[in-house]
This record gives sequence, C-alpha cells and structure tokens, in this order.
Amino acid sequence: MESSTESQDGSYIGSEEAMRAPVITILHFNDVYNVTEQPEESKVGAARFRTAMKDFADRDPLVIFSGDALSPSVMSTFTKGEQMVTVLNLLGIHCACYGNHEFDFGLERLENVNTATNFPWLLSNMVDEETQRPLGEAKEYHIIDWKGWKIGLIGLGEAQWLEAMATINPEEVSYYDYVDKANQLCPILREKGCDYIIAMTHLRQPNDERLMDNDPDIDLFLGGHDHGYEIIKINDKITLKSGTDFAEFSILTLTLEDSSVSVDIERIEVDSRFEPDAEVEEALSHYEEMLNANMEVILGCAAVELDGRESSVRMQETNLGNFICDVMMAATNSDLALLNAGTIRGDKIHKQGDFKVKDLMTILPMLTPLVVIEITGKNIVEALENGVSKYHEESGRFLQVAGVEFVFNPDAPVGSRVPSDLVMVADKYVNLDDKYRLTTTEYLRKGKDDFTMFPDCTILVDEEECPMLTCCVQNHFEAIKTCEGKSKKKTTHRQNLVLVSRRHTILQTDDRHPQWFPASEEPELANEKNAMDHWRTLDILKQSLSIFRINKEHVEELEQQACKLAPVVEGRIEKVSDEVIRKLRIQKRLASTFVEKEKEPEDEEKEEEDNV
Repeated sequence: MESSTESQDGSYIGSEEAMRAPVITILHFNDVYNVTEQPEESKVGAARFRTAMKDFADRDPLVIFSGDALSPSVMSTFTKGEQMVTVLNLLGIHCACYGNHEFDFGLERLENVNTATNFPWLLSNMVDEETQRPLGEAKEYHIIDWKGWKIGLIGLGEAQWLEAMATINPEEVSYYDYVDKANQLCPILREKGCDYIIAMTHLRQPNDERLMDNDPDIDLFLGGHDHGYEIIKINDKITLKSGTDFAEFSILTLTLEDSSVSVDIERIEVDSRFEPDAEVEEALSHYEEMLNANMEVILGCAAVELDGRESSVRMQETNLGNFICDVMMAATNSDLALLNAGTIRGDKIHKQGDFKVKDLMTILPMLTPLVVIEITGKNIVEALENGVSKYHEESGRFLQVAGVEFVFNPDAPVGSRVPSDLVMVADKYVNLDDKYRLTTTEYLRKGKDDFTMFPDCTILVDEEECPMLTCCVQNHFEAIKTCEGKSKKKTTHRQNLVLVSRRHTILQTDDRHPQWFPASEEPELANEKNAMDHWRTLDILKQSLSIFRINKEHVEELEQQACKLAPVVEGRIEKVSDEVIRKLRIQKRLASTFVEKEKEPEDEEKEEEDNV
C-alpha cells in the first residue's frame, strides 16, 4: 500500500505523486458500543467483527469510522471507554470523526483517548474557546494519499450535540454550521490537491440530507449517529450509514471512470459464521473478568417483560419508563418525575425473570445524577411540550414520567401539542401558578435538549445530595428485601417503595359509581373506545375533588404491589386527536358539575353539625 498523510500542522508528508489506482476500497462502520459477544441480545461483539474485516484484507481497504464508541455500555460505565481504545487500534482505522458519546466522560478523558489511539480524530465545526483548537483536540481536516488518490476528509457534528453533552460548557464552544464549514473547507482541500473529498458525519438523517443539498463539492458522505443501515441518494451523491454495534459494516468500491468515480456498496452482516479473533478476545479478557464478578448479581425478579426498545421509550409511555420514574419519585419524595428517554439504553425487551446488575447497567449505562427542583405548573406544561416537540424524529428528549398525566396531538404545530388544561399532577388538574416538587436529571436541569424552563428553577436538592439514578434503582431492590424481611438487618430505614407525598392521594372510594354520561345528554361519548379508555379523567377527578378517609391498609397494599417488579402502562401519556381532546374537555366539564352537585349535601350536613 502506498499512503501518506498531512501532518497536524498542515504540512504534507508523503512520497512523490503516484499513479491513481483505477479502483480502491473503503471499509466503513459507525456507532459501536458493546465489545463483548452477547448471544441472547444478538450482539456479536468486536472479536467476530475483526474476523469479518479480515476477509477483505486482500483488498487493502481504507478504514473509516464515523463516531460513537466510548459510551454508552455496561463495560464503559466502569472503564470510561478504555477497552475501546484497544479494540479500535486493533481494527486498523485510518481516520475517524468524533461522535457525541465520545464526550460522555469529559474532555480530559477524550483527549487521553485521542492520544492513545493510533489514528486521527476529526471534528471540523466545533472549536474550544479555551484552546482555540477543535474541541477534544481533534483535527479540523485530514489528507491521505491512498494508492495515488489524494483524499481529503472532514468530520462534522450538529448543534444538538451541545444541547445534550452534559460534560461540555456550550458557552465555551464556537459552533459552526456544518454546511458553512464544509463549504469553507472544500476549497482549501481542493487547493491542496485533493481529488476526492469525504465528509465523515455524525448527524441525524435530515441534517445529512441538508448537507447533501447544500454542498455539491463533497464526493461522498459517510455517516453515523442513526443506528439503522441506510443508503441515502440525493443529487447523484450518497450518504451511507453502516448500522450499529459491530453487527454490520460496509465495503465501498470506488472505480475511476474517466473523470468521474462510481461507488458500489456491499453490506456485510457479522454473525456466528465468523470465528472470534483471538487477539481481540485476549485483549478484552481483562475487562471481562473484572466485570463478570459483579454483573451476575441478582437484584430482584421481574414479573413481566420490560419494554426498553428505543422505538418505544422515545415514542410512548412504557412500563420500564414508568418503573424508573416511579423509583425516582419515591426515592426523592417528589410530586412528579421526568426522565428524557435518551437516558434509557439497551434497545431491547428485557425478559421476565431474574433482574441482574448487568440488566440494570444495560438499561442505565451512564452515570446519571438526579436533582430535585421547584417548578411551576406552567413550567411543567412547557417541559411536556418540549418533550413531544420532535416526536416524529424518535428524539431522546421524549419524556417518560411519573406523577403526571397528559395527552398530546403529534400532528398539531410544535408548541401547541399538549393541552395545558388536561395535564394532571398528583391526580389533580395542574394549576399553572402552583409550585411542584420535580425530580429530574441534572442533565435536564441544565437546560439540555432545549429544556430551557429548568435552569432558573430553585434547586431543592442538588446533585451532590441526590443519589445517582442507578443507585436509586439498586436501593429500590434493597428496600424490597427489607420490606419482605429478607435483609440481614431488621430496620425501617429504607428507600420508600411508595411515594410519601402520594399517600394523601391513596383514596378510599365507595361502591357508588354515577352514570357519568347519560345517553340523552352526550350519546357519542358513551361509546368512546379510543384513548379515553385509558385516560382515567372522570374517576380520578371525582376522587381528587372529594374528601376521603386515608386507609392505612391501602398504603400497605401499594407497598406490597411495589415489591413486585411488574409495572404496567397506565395511560400516563396518550397520543390523541383534536376530536378526542374536545371530548376530554367535555368530560372534564361534566365531571366538575357532578362533583359540585355531590358536594352540596355534604356541605349541608357539615353546616348542620356545626350548628349543633
């Protein structure tokens, strides 16, 4: 192989210009997280991946990686991505761009990784104001002479990174629009003699498409960030995204035809037909031994399957999201809990049965500090609105919730998808001026993912005082053992299984159930069988506006229920149409009228008692 590269200072290092080969091969992959094989989750691991790559060694491919390796994964939670340095070096990468998850453990850690890897990392459009260099000590661009082809490479991220990266101060980063930066760098690369320009991108697909529409001088776009295998064609150009998690990669054959270049793409799926690479297995054995002892510890037992698929947690209420948020709320004694769906990882349905440490770390691989803040009803509605603002993108900002119920219309304009008059907190319609106790992540409290309503809220319990989210879940299982008398020490000191502040809403209702909607008054409502079947508006309203005696047995019963890991989808979040919203408002009005009429005899009885 004849190759040379441009050095960090911009000077060109290489041999005399060689004849341009008529055909070259590129091997591309992106977004890899779990290095070990996990057959039950159909994850083949890095060892088989390297063997599959070796099948194409005779074609001497240029290996390009489009970001996201250091996190999240169970192993990286303990190693801060150290195992990935070893793996990426063994894979023979020639150039990579940063992904957003490269920053999960902070700049110092990333810069150490940059130094330890044997290939350059690029990030062209973000500059650290403290150093006046590309963020994370990346390179702005890279030039490599590959078999006579002088190839220029740039690496591009998107503005949404800065909204989401908890370890980065966005005020100290100069962000340049990826289109503008690409159009600035392409002429520079052409002036340096590049005859082929590749953009390594870590963008969502709509942003890739915008880049393709607005930068005609880039020859090929090799992307990441999205986890599906995608070939996008616009204006005779190609953006390729090569899957995720060592499950697949792409072989691109570039053929020089007169003055043009044709691109053929072959998708390679990695499976058990590829034997594990011994060198990778040996390199990872140390990390696996360290983890194995801890990962198999059984925390508890799941009585039902837990839905942690990205397509679920980023689009709808899930039983796993309910469980985690319930734990957050109970552990901190708050009125409600909000958790951005991007925190929940694993992208799988967790089977019924033993729930182990490794299951918890798969679901919550990142260190997630919690915080309790004081928030107004208006802020709650704004937060829910932001959570569904990018609903059609399966965004990580979609919220899993506890203590709050709401409906939304995903087809309504952004900013008006959540009807504020139908939002309920602690089984009561929210008062926009009232203040509530909210548990969320420090990540959201800082205003990440456009949750701009949080940073100015009063902090009631800061991140130093609040437990980590994974710790809350582990403590929940310990509390179950204590409640069931299985702990070594008999004690009443344990994390709450049932929210203390919620006990005033554990209501004892009588057996009388009024005819809510007489057919003569509202016949079309009597047969409504859509989202309202799950929306407990009337029953909840009757309970929350009436005064009932708190029953201790009800608290104990709920705690017994909480001892079983069997969360359900309750109707906390409902996707509805405008017509359903209209009918819910009618329900609310009629229910309020009923409760007022019900209160009149009670008020008369109380007045008589007072007179006596």
